Amino acid sequence: MSNRREFLLSSIATGIAVLSGGCATAPEIESIRALLRQTVGTNEKIIGMVGVVVDDSGTRSATFGSSGVQGLALNNNTAIEIMSITKVLTALILVDMERRGEVAFDDPVAKYLPASLKLHENGGPITLLDLASYTSGLPNMPDNLPPHWWDNSNALAEYTENKLYEFLMSYMPKYKPGTHYEYTNVGFGLLGIALARRAGKSYEELLIERVCKPLGLSQTRITLTEDMQKHMVQPHNLALKPWPLWNCPGLTGAGAARSSIRDVIQFLKVSMRLKHTPLDTAMARLIETRKPTPVAGTQAALGWYITASNDNEIVWKTGLSNGCNIFIGYSTRSRRGAIVFSNFIWQPIDEGTTKMGMKMIDPRFDPGNLTSLYVPVSSID
Repeated sequence: MSNRREFLLSSIATGIAVLSGGCATAPEIESIRALLRQTVGTNEKIIGMVGVVVDDSGTRSATFGSSGVQGLALNNNTAIEIMSITKVLTALILVDMERRGEVAFDDPVAKYLPASLKLHENGGPITLLDLASYTSGLPNMPDNLPPHWWDNSNALAEYTENKLYEFLMSYMPKYKPGTHYEYTNVGFGLLGIALARRAGKSYEELLIERVCKPLGLSQTRITLTEDMQKHMVQPHNLALKPWPLWNCPGLTGAGAARSSIRDVIQFLKVSMRLKHTPLDTAMARLIETRKPTPVAGTQAALGWYITASNDNEIVWKTGLSNGCNIFIGYSTRSRRGAIVFSNFIWQPIDEGTTKMGMKMIDPRFDPGNLTSLYVPVSSID
């Protein structure tokens, strides 16, 4: 694995010189495709990748390999799992609701949960802002998931909000809220539930109303549209075996969204302010809150991460299921962004997408060991 990593990263460094070398669109697209080809290797008939670069001069995208579905090409219409990119969308809902005066950042989350749900406190209540900034004191995953859920394609479908409530009533946070970083699907799942309850509608209805419609994301949903079903890739696990889409109703706000490559590009452009929408101010506020993490140079924003290296700063997020892997990010200084998607679960999770995406934004970038930001979910059983 270490030799593969060295080869991959040296290939990226070589190819990126062309990516950053000017406005020649065709050579740049071919350079992106070459990076994808080197990563997919001989598995091109089973799995595939999509790479996108966005800046002031436009959008360049390339694909290599297979969607995993016979007759279905990889292109901007391709529908994908975006998993934990959902966390950024949930944080955006929070900021929009705060802007409207419907909630306050320092509201205890318990204010919007059933009265029968008694959360344990360790030094104070968990606030909505704590949940959105990875500082709630709640863990990555609940401990009452079905046994070996990571390797069981249907195990999470029965994990409901009530199951999450059962876990929360038995869990004592290890840290005082707001004081300690910990990656948490539990926290964002709970945030999504609380915001939906405050709005009096389902999380998906709230997502469509407050985020998808204002941003023009017509193919970003939890329940697949007919068109998304026609263009959905086939995910693959580590054994290169087909894997179903994830469903976990108790943690919807943490990672349930599906999207199209076109919509992810649109979201990146809006995040970079290359396109303007009614949510411009809310989008900007996502990166105003910054909390320290264990990785030097990396801070947790609301949903996003922000990593500084050399004289640059990249805002980014990954999404990972047991069959798909995606990176989205952009530089706040060079106004250059990138998306890398694969319908395969690369391990370590930054090998096939995150480091490639960051190098596509800035070939000098050395983000360090970003995998330490995450608890390895495959180790939980």
